[in-house]
Amino acid sequence: MSKREEQRKRREEKQLAAKSRQKTQKLMLKIGMFGVAPILVLLTLYTLFSQGPTYSTVEIAETDHVRGTAATPVSIVVYADFQCPACATEHETMTRIWPNLRNKAHLVFRHFPITTSHPHSWTASLYAEAAGKQDRFWEMHDYLFATQAIWAGMSNVDSEFDSYALELNLDLDRLHADIESDEVVQKLRSDQRGGNSSGVRSTPAVFINGRIVAQPSAERIIEVVEEEFAESESAD
Repeated sequence: MSKREEQRKRREEKQLAAKSRQKTQKLMLKIGMFGVAPILVLLTLYTLFSQGPTYSTVEIAETDHVRGTAATPVSIVVYADFQCPACATEHETMTRIWPNLRNKAHLVFRHFPITTSHPHSWTASLYAEAAGKQDRFWEMHDYLFATQAIWAGMSNVDSEFDSYALELNLDLDRLHADIESDEVVQKLRSDQRGGNSSGVRSTPAVFINGRIVAQPSAERIIEVVEEEFAESESAD
């Protein structure tokens, strides 16, 4: 399959995913309107909508955090765990090569905390997401990875993360309220479910225009971005 065919296939997958979500919602609403097993319908609707939608690796959600300009032709989607050492390495790599990519690609971060091996990862994601409510997601994201070696071995990280928030001049009361909000919690869960649907089994998982990049070294990421960018240019 050629690059152009791969791009067309990814666009079609994106359109099918969107249509599938719309059909599911319409179907559930129709069932509810006709009064078939109303209690079961209400429970199903509650489960469907309370979980929130999931998005593929070729889509950008309104709730996604995007570094760079979304209009650039190459999309880099990273599923990561803030307490994962390999994710910290990937973050350092991406930070180092980002100046070479920013005119061709945009970066999307999605949460994928693996709490069975990283007990503080969920809390770290909550803090980062809540910081985003004050337009400081990327600052907290960078801070958490930069200080991972400090807090990863702590028994309790709340006060440590609070200190990071204060250094970023965040409103601590508002931060704590957002951490406990359903909106923030559902964002994390939606990211996890979307990652599972996309085949994420470990972190970091790096997707470039929907293609998962095995062993995402600096050289490999740059290579794939250049390939996808060149393909988009020739398609135009």
